[in-house]
Amino acid sequence: MSQAHLPDSTKNSAIKRSAVPSNIPKRKTLLRLLSYLKPYWWALLLTVVGFAINAGTEIWIAKLLQYITDAINQNDQSKQALFPLLIILLFFVRGVGSFLGNYYSALVSRHLVYELRVEVFNKLLRLPSSFYLANPAGTISSKLIFDVEQVTAASTDSMKTLIRDGLTVVALIGFLLYSNWRLTLILFVVLPPILWLIRVASKRYLKLSKGIQETMGDVSHITNEVIGGYQVVKNYGGQAYESKRFDKTSKKNLRQGMKVVVTNSINTPAVQLLMAIAMSVVVWLALRPSVIDDISAGAFISYIAAAGLLSKPVRSLTDVNQKLQKGIAAGESIFALLDEPEEKNTGVLSPTLSGEIYLDNVSLVYPDSTVALRDFTLDIRAGETVALVGRSGAGKSSLVNLLTRTLSTTSGQITLDGIAIENITLESLRSQIAMVNQQVVLFNTTVLNNIAYGSLANRTQAEVEKAAKDAFAHDFIMKMPNGYQSEIGAEGLQLSGGQRQRLSIARALLKDAPILILDEATSALDNESEYYIQQALDNVMKDRTTLVIAHRLTTIESADRIAVLDGGQIVELGTHEELIQRQGHYAQMYARDFE
Repeated sequence: MSQAHLPDSTKNSAIKRSAVPSNIPKRKTLLRLLSYLKPYWWALLLTVVGFAINAGTEIWIAKLLQYITDAINQNDQSKQALFPLLIILLFFVRGVGSFLGNYYSALVSRHLVYELRVEVFNKLLRLPSSFYLANPAGTISSKLIFDVEQVTAASTDSMKTLIRDGLTVVALIGFLLYSNWRLTLILFVVLPPILWLIRVASKRYLKLSKGIQETMGDVSHITNEVIGGYQVVKNYGGQAYESKRFDKTSKKNLRQGMKVVVTNSINTPAVQLLMAIAMSVVVWLALRPSVIDDISAGAFISYIAAAGLLSKPVRSLTDVNQKLQKGIAAGESIFALLDEPEEKNTGVLSPTLSGEIYLDNVSLVYPDSTVALRDFTLDIRAGETVALVGRSGAGKSSLVNLLTRTLSTTSGQITLDGIAIENITLESLRSQIAMVNQQVVLFNTTVLNNIAYGSLANRTQAEVEKAAKDAFAHDFIMKMPNGYQSEIGAEGLQLSGGQRQRLSIARALLKDAPILILDEATSALDNESEYYIQQALDNVMKDRTTLVIAHRLTTIESADRIAVLDGGQIVELGTHEELIQRQGHYAQMYARDFE
């Protein structure tokens, strides 16, 4: 269902109801993200092992300095001869640890992106039309492309930093405590203010990350609109307007990003300053004669080196907060989508329908109280062709959407072959309704795949060609470079409007469903094509229940009955001749057609 089928007020209110934010607690979001990592516990274990080796080498760098210093002071040539070998061995082991940690953390990260992206896409396939009405296409695609990538920051990237640098900090502090626990305790004095800074920054990062996601959704939305409507933009000189609109949205995104930079630029140096103060106190005390006299020069240098090595992992642990909050914000956005209620499939029956349709006092009221149908009653016999006419907003498209269960009735009942429509499974119902819309939808694939789309993919080449011939599409298809295997480009824009419409009609003919809905099916055709396709449609409508929505009344003169709608109700019903004789609504509309 397109937004064109809803009143403007409904579309506007739907967009305002866009369900992007989520009230999921941060801890719950993080735990939910981490649950995706369970199948990769073995890779996580190898990551821990790798970074544990890497952390161990940090201690040995300090120990190596002690070994070198003492060997030089003692003038021990045998120990000095081992220096090159020890350095090579140390960095070889360090490289092995870094490889294990980086490779397997990346493996987990990319698999997480893959699984989340597939899950989100499959969820989109199961969501009701109301979701697409409430959320712009750009916002939805931004979740799939941008937000999913950001989630890795909260899970694998943050976890990688926490494991790698966390183990390094633990190893170095352990070494410092072992070397001189009294001096090392001074480092813990700055821990409370550091934790306070991290907490304040966390709230700020989370707020700014959500703002970045929203502006990225707007950027994506504007981009999609311009790409999809580039012809209108060019023909109506909209380049300046679109450039200004895109620039405004991009500046919002820029400002949000710079606020993150400012927060990080203040937070990280503040933490480093606190660490530097603690380190200076430690060094000052370590240089006291009473302390130096108790240790060797090598041990002293080793202690100072280990304390100095703490700076880099502590800084990384401080920066991880930004990634964590960014990922949590993206996770909330994704989980809000994944938790959206799916299209309700209340049906349990899968009958083979003959095409009998009965609408009994059906009413449809949109959320903004707009009445689309009011006490609508119509009995359509199997194999009958019924045309629906009326001015825009009379309820014609709303009626079609009820028959496909894109929308649900507010009151009243619809039955097919005497079976309540809500008792028929969606798959069974929609498999027995073929539709040709005014807005043709084609895909960036071959002609064959566009005609034999979805559940029709198992049809033979001969069946596809017959449907194309009946739709008068076969001739122009065979003139294409690769015939039925020719690619038609995005949305079929390489074809003319009439050609696209004929492929859509061929798809409906191939489906061979007992119920056929034609929504302005010949509107995009030239007069000659319309004549031939009308002949084909007349043939295919035989022995098939057909609903025809038309504005050009000359195309429905042969319909078994014509229902004139106004204000969501039937105001006239009869054959073409009967309605002309009544000289009512239909006769006036028919006369205006010729004028």
